[in-house]
Amino acid sequence: MNVIATPSLDAADGAVERVRLAIGGMTCAGCATRVGSALDKVEGVHRAVVNLASEQATVDLLGRRANLAGLVGAVEAAGYQATPLGAEEFELDDGGEARRQAWLLALSAILTLPLVGQMVTGWLGQGYSLAPWLQFLLATPVQFYFGGRFYVAAYKALRARAGNMDQLVALGTSAAYGYSAYLWLAGQIDSGNGHLYLEGAATVITLVLLGKWLEKRAKGSAAAAIRALMSQRPDHARLITDGVEREVPLADVAVGDLLRVRPGERIAVDGEVAEGTGEVDESLLTGEARPVPKVPGEPVTTGAINLNGVLTYKATAVGADTVLSRIIRLVDGAQATRAPVEKLVDRVAAIFVPVVIAIAAVTFLIWWLAMGDLDGGVAAAITVLVIACPCALGLATPAAVMVGTGVAARHGILIRDAEALERARAMDMVLLDKTGTLTEGKPRIQRLEAAAGDEADLLALAAAALADSEHPLARAVRQLAGDQGIAPVAARDFTNQPGKGVQATIGGRRLVVGNAALLAEFDVAAADIEDIRLGDWAGLSLIHVAEVSPSKVYLGCLGAADAPRAGAAAAVALLRGQGIAIIMLSGDNQAAAQGVADQVGITQVIAGVLPDGKAGQVMALRNQGHVVAMVGDGINDAPALAAADIGIAMGGGAHVAMEAAGITLMRDEPGLIADAIDISRATARRIRQNLFWAFVYNLVALPVAALGLLNPAVAGAAMAFSSVSVISNALLLRRWRPGQKELSE
Repeated sequence: MNVIATPSLDAADGAVERVRLAIGGMTCAGCATRVGSALDKVEGVHRAVVNLASEQATVDLLGRRANLAGLVGAVEAAGYQATPLGAEEFELDDGGEARRQAWLLALSAILTLPLVGQMVTGWLGQGYSLAPWLQFLLATPVQFYFGGRFYVAAYKALRARAGNMDQLVALGTSAAYGYSAYLWLAGQIDSGNGHLYLEGAATVITLVLLGKWLEKRAKGSAAAAIRALMSQRPDHARLITDGVEREVPLADVAVGDLLRVRPGERIAVDGEVAEGTGEVDESLLTGEARPVPKVPGEPVTTGAINLNGVLTYKATAVGADTVLSRIIRLVDGAQATRAPVEKLVDRVAAIFVPVVIAIAAVTFLIWWLAMGDLDGGVAAAITVLVIACPCALGLATPAAVMVGTGVAARHGILIRDAEALERARAMDMVLLDKTGTLTEGKPRIQRLEAAAGDEADLLALAAAALADSEHPLARAVRQLAGDQGIAPVAARDFTNQPGKGVQATIGGRRLVVGNAALLAEFDVAAADIEDIRLGDWAGLSLIHVAEVSPSKVYLGCLGAADAPRAGAAAAVALLRGQGIAIIMLSGDNQAAAQGVADQVGITQVIAGVLPDGKAGQVMALRNQGHVVAMVGDGINDAPALAAADIGIAMGGGAHVAMEAAGITLMRDEPGLIADAIDISRATARRIRQNLFWAFVYNLVALPVAALGLLNPAVAGAAMAFSSVSVISNALLLRRWRPGQKELSE
């Protein structure tokens, strides 16, 4: 199987590439820790993250010094199985493994129930007793066939000089079975002395199998988000060649091909509409089910449903490069990451099994030697071994992350990693970019005044200089020139100065078009237009035009306004209701930024900040003790997004937005910011709840078991359902809906 390594972050000593492995045989937090340690020791591995819930490992490699054979060998040497996964492969159980486990559970339960019946009916005063040989006939297949998996896994861990949950189960049930066999063969049962513990051993194995079956089903539910996204990818496409339409496998489609989609069909690959008009449903990407009009020149994305009209489109991205594939990889990658709090879990898991075995040994010796109760010592030691399984501890964080990131993705919120979830809990400040975040990002020129020459010449020069700029203000200037029928003028030697403006040469004249800071670099004064026309220009974004060579002449100014997005004011109110301080951070002038801030209800504004300066502002606020989230478009604001504790990109699914931020919003709606913070906090809360109860369970269960207050069967049930309860608590996140705060309160 070929593995497609995907680019990752840069390490200090070289480029990092990422590969994924499906890991088999993990049963507890200790297993995940051991696999991670084994992978970390392979030469060339920069970092390895192992997820118990998804049963996958994500390995970052430095250059190509590490090979797949070395990674697989390291995992197998640690006692587990590893299967490489390609960039488009996801290890999602189709239900077959859960069904196999269900059959094993059913057969084990059938053999166990008569044994348990002795104990239950005895409690009710109507007890019956099976002959010892019959008890062994029922218990032996349960112990060694249905429970064989525990012996195999325990042996592999022992061979790797490590401990895991299977060793606890194997030790506990073997002690019960072996002690029962000794009592029977020694004739002590026939003489009326002693008690067989076969029902305890069989019940423990059956209940652990029940817990594993429920856990498998719950994991399947947690992975539903990726499964749903993957199901939206069509298998075939309608390819048009020389005017003839034919259906071909998706693998045969290449960038540049012409494709056709009919009403009711899904878009096969990312593309651009070439012919036809219609409406598509992009809810799988945006989380919002509403028709989106499409005309020639409009983009279409993989998996979107064509609602009406026949569209012919040109493929612009295929396979792993489509937006849907990137979203799937992002969600899968987020579910494979580990929250910082799991470092504590790793430390506990590393020493947990030997500590439990030591506690069980001490418990047995105290009961036997100090209290003279051999039977009680055996029962208490077995109970300690069985009840102390650290499964719940290992599942606490990854289960919540899987469900939280999945439900967020279904509502158009892509969470990149578990760290963003954990940081959201303490986040107390949000910095909001103005253009494109709080405003529509479609400014229009409101005023135009020439200081030298006429206004038509000024507009023509400005449009020519800005011809190659993609800034929203540049588009506004070009749109006004087009509306007035002004023919474009040829420009050359275009130079962009981010956050300031542009330079260009037109007809032998070197022009600068931008803000006052750019003019100041060339010692050109902006005349007195702003002062003379202060009342008319107030609140506008100013675009100055000046000639800097061969002479220095101020030519004039254009003023643009950008309307706030619908719902921006409501979004600010929601954020404030979450107890978050809000600051607008803008590169525009103070008056223009303040004008928008007043409309949406923001009282604190930092204006006139260059892109690199935004990152500095973020760091300054973090140094003051704030946990800061930065919200921007994911392109111009990339430095600030990276500098923040939590970067939130309103990138509409753009590739650069996904790479720059911890959270990407698939819809350019400010209200989604509060929803992203809410689901992040709700998920972080579930993580803390799960870890709290997992720790409390073990802290309470161990002394209770050592005191002999539980029998092995009850201990087995408690251990099995502790894991199920953790996953069930995480699955409650599936009830989350945008605008509902009850899960995070």
